[in-house]
Amino acid sequence: VWPKPSKLCGQDRPIRGSYDMVHYGHSNQLRQAKAMGDYLIVGVHTDGEISKHKGPPVFTQAERYKMVQAIKWVDEIVEGAPYVTTLDTLDKYNSDFCVHGDDITLTVDGKDTYAEVKREGRYRECRRTQGVSTTDLVGRMLLMTKTHHSNIDNSDYQQHTDNFGKGPKGHSPWTGVSQFLQTSQKIIQFASGQEPQPGDTIIYVAGAFDLFHIGHVDFLETVYKQAERPYVIVGLHFDQEVNRYKGKNYPIMNIHERTLSVLACRYVSEVVIGAPYAVGKDLLDHFKVDLVCHGKTEVLPDRDTADPYAEPKKRGIFRTVDSGNGLTTDDIVQRIIKNRLQFEARNQKKEAKEIAVFEAMKRQAEGEQAGDTAQAAQ
Repeated sequence: VWPKPSKLCGQDRPIRGSYDMVHYGHSNQLRQAKAMGDYLIVGVHTDGEISKHKGPPVFTQAERYKMVQAIKWVDEIVEGAPYVTTLDTLDKYNSDFCVHGDDITLTVDGKDTYAEVKREGRYRECRRTQGVSTTDLVGRMLLMTKTHHSNIDNSDYQQHTDNFGKGPKGHSPWTGVSQFLQTSQKIIQFASGQEPQPGDTIIYVAGAFDLFHIGHVDFLETVYKQAERPYVIVGLHFDQEVNRYKGKNYPIMNIHERTLSVLACRYVSEVVIGAPYAVGKDLLDHFKVDLVCHGKTEVLPDRDTADPYAEPKKRGIFRTVDSGNGLTTDDIVQRIIKNRLQFEARNQKKEAKEIAVFEAMKRQAEGEQAGDTAQAAQ
């Protein structure tokens, strides 16, 4: 946690949420929030609060606290933040205003959790990132088709949207599934843009980093601590390569989604998009790599059965690091499958509440428009 200035200049503002299964959509929300002021405080709810208002979380509160703190735009987190944001909460943390996405969050009884701060003008919105939501990711894991991240028009995926992004009486504009479209501008917004400086230790790691999670964060933090001035480069394998060595229907997230997820991590300086599986001479020389790290997980051979880390081992710059966290993407999928019925119920309940609020807002807007028309006619 970066130390909070003793005297705040400009605007200090909090943002709060569940941050269950943190993804690049959450990171983009926090990036936008940070751009609105000087110091970003993120409140993260407890497991009990999330279960009460939304349903069972996928990750524990301890895991979620650490995941949010690892996002590079976050200055401070508040553990166990209240689910309903009040003026007292803002004043407690010397905050000028709070920020949330342009979707809506509701209490268990269907009330807007930001109603009070909205009335007092201490609320601002940032744009929701299209193409991803926790609801969608849970659905991808439960469906696990090979086309879950490349073709949302196929029949299997359409069935997924019916189950997880559509209620019995309509479609929520906030929870529904849409396709993520990567742009160069989005990558620029997430990238640090900083070149390695003289004296930096350039460290290279490679992998899928699918469903970027606390296991990845602990590994990258351990890698970051291998040097006094680390410059960590993450090589991300293309989807086809990931599927070759992981099998089943991995990856859950495509290469574009995984790129943003990794770039949002405070321990990462640069990402190689579509890195070769074998860490060879050309890559090491091009990036002037000083150290290559790998976790305790098994190193699978390349297509030609060769050791993908043969060259860094030959140079004496290969190091196996132990983060102490053995969580894998497979483990997360198993958590979801184990509690399938609970997550299905959670998503459908959330969708139904959102539709009810959206319809009420639409009726109110139509009523106001009709009133304005009648007044103009007079």
